Amino acid sequence: MDTVSGQGRTRAGVEGAPGTPSARNPRGSVIMHVDMDAFYVSVEELDDPSLKGHEVLVGGASPRSVVLSASYEARAYGVRSAMPVGAAQRLCPQVRIVVPSMEKYRRMSARVMAEFARVTDLVEQVSVDEAFLDVGSAVRRLGEPLQIARMLRERIRTELGLPATVGIADTKFVAKIASTQAKPDGLLLIPSEHTVDFLHSLPVTALWGVGEKTRQVLARAGISTVAQLAATPIETMRRMLGATGEHVHRLSWGIDPRSVTPVRVEKSMGAEETFAVDVAADVRLEAELLRLAHRTAARLRAAGLQCRTVSIKVRYSDFTTLTRSHSLVEGIDSAARLHAVSVALLRALGPRPLPVRLIGLRAESLADATGVAEQLSIDRQENNWRTAERTLDDVHRRFGSTAVGPARLLPGPAGRPGAGESAAAARGGASTEGRPRSSGNSAGSRTTTSPGARMPAPDGSPDAPGTGRERRPGDAGTPPPQARSGWGREGYPRHR
Repeated sequence: MDTVSGQGRTRAGVEGAPGTPSARNPRGSVIMHVDMDAFYVSVEELDDPSLKGHEVLVGGASPRSVVLSASYEARAYGVRSAMPVGAAQRLCPQVRIVVPSMEKYRRMSARVMAEFARVTDLVEQVSVDEAFLDVGSAVRRLGEPLQIARMLRERIRTELGLPATVGIADTKFVAKIASTQAKPDGLLLIPSEHTVDFLHSLPVTALWGVGEKTRQVLARAGISTVAQLAATPIETMRRMLGATGEHVHRLSWGIDPRSVTPVRVEKSMGAEETFAVDVAADVRLEAELLRLAHRTAARLRAAGLQCRTVSIKVRYSDFTTLTRSHSLVEGIDSAARLHAVSVALLRALGPRPLPVRLIGLRAESLADATGVAEQLSIDRQENNWRTAERTLDDVHRRFGSTAVGPARLLPGPAGRPGAGESAAAARGGASTEGRPRSSGNSAGSRTTTSPGARMPAPDGSPDAPGTGRERRPGDAGTPPPQARSGWGREGYPRHR
């Protein structure tokens, strides 16, 4: 599909009024939103062409795993990303399941982003499979926006073997909607003078910020389309929705002043695990936090970042979700310290009312580690942790991430009691590695321990305030005694 929207329709407007080009985009940018179609599935099809044309999903083998990506053939049956694999199988019994390979997807993502960089320096990567490009400065060199988009799609198809959808507009918001409308494997340009007509033809849920609850509020006021919202006085929108009301009213007229930002500062990164069977045992939850801590710490070090806040997410079997966070005095990038703080947060929850379906760990308040003086510890074993983890990074780069790892995570006698069960359950569940986030908040309902409560310090003593925002000097990230001694005792034997 290759479409220019709005041809044959015009809209008169007063210069600078809502909905006119100068009000929507004072910079005169030409913005593309490029979204790779069913990215994980498309990458898997390169390795296994027999998948093409069939119902395929990428996700864990367990019915409780989460669908990470689905082919359009599977989507025709109602299969969608983020639904449980078991639900997808009920909708589409013949669906073929491919276990994800995140490292492979990251490598391909880097190649896709390199193609974008050949067009313009103004590339804002939103996730592993999408980005905004400002091609305004490339028009003189490469031709009109449609010509640039066609060239880019053809290059990605020819050199990488992947389909890509492109939306073009004069704002990021409208470009994103255009790419959504053009999927799959399409191209849609919304000319500046037709932006308002295009938006006013859409349902109100097309606007960023209008979720199900907001839709219900608007529906009670008789507003179901963008055109109806745009015709509502902004004062009325403020009374109905507060600050969100003003935001969506501006969007309804195509006003989005955000520019393409080439460098996106990651504010958090992390990983989470959905268990194959709900878990109640502390030893299994803490072992899983150790595995997530190593994945997260390795990503921090690879990106040259440190975190000053550690948060965990716990989802019970009834899908109730809690988060807890704890801030540190200095930045950290060590799995040992991430694990120690996350275990302290988990223990601070007290007795759990139900088994745990999902557990996650996230490093937040990220900062560049370059030039940060490393604080030496009088604890010799803590310095050994740092050295050992950096050695692990070198080994993983040469031999892969499964070459060596903590003995505690190995099944059988090599690991601690119960740890093997946790590792086995984790492999049967759905593992999700966090994408770069523009916000440090974790999913679910974010809560903090009530003021005045005492959160156990990382060494197990009730030493840190329970607000999750304070700590006493000297207790940040100190591993519990068993963790500090565990490295030397258990070592890092070969995993496979």
